[in-house]
Amino acid sequence: MSEIPSRDPSRDNAMSVAAISSERIETDENVWTRRLVLFLRIMAVISVMKGLYHWAEVTGFIGSEEDAFENQPMAWQTSTVYFAVIEMVAEVGLWLATPWGAVVWLTTVVSMAVIELMFPAIYGGNLTVVVLESLMLGAYLALAWMAARERPP
Repeated sequence: MSEIPSRDPSRDNAMSVAAISSERIETDENVWTRRLVLFLRIMAVISVMKGLYHWAEVTGFIGSEEDAFENQPMAWQTSTVYFAVIEMVAEVGLWLATPWGAVVWLTTVVSMAVIELMFPAIYGGNLTVVVLESLMLGAYLALAWMAARERPP
């Protein structure tokens, strides 16, 4: 029978210490990727605030009795519930900087802009919202493009 070579315990210890070391060398090679992740985290915070606002509308924490959820038109109710749910889902994905989080967030941004432009009776057709959503979309696309340039195929 052949013998199984024994492992060197000092080597195992060295690898585990290196793996858990908090001292990492920061390079400027991925500066745009770090900026993109920071942007996604900021958008996650904004997204959770928007989602909580929509949930507050649904549950009646904000607004008067005349403005209660059940007194609103069906289109407003549907849109509010949609944004209450999708903003919270987007927040999780954005905070984790996952690809699906960015897709869900982009869906919320485009949905809000379309509702404001095409269906102004639902939320009032506020052009400021459309401009802000467009700026956020443009910032994301610029950062994603710069981050992708850092990692050529």
